[in-house]
Amino acid sequence: MPRLSAPKKLTWLISVILAVVSIVAWFVPLGIVTTYAFWLLFIGFLLLFLGTTVKGF
Repeated sequence: MPRLSAPKKLTWLISVILAVVSIVAWFVPLGIVTTYAFWLLFIGFLLLFLGTTVKGF
């Protein structure tokens, strides 16, 4: 089982920004961002996952 660690502040901030933008884009049409709202959310959570499982990420 991998050891988990807290992500760096920058990694956490980028993942939260991507998640918030994608959730807002889901409800409010924001042009091209609305088209890729699901993938932005996915990338945000992927960054958060990598930040907790990979040391120094």
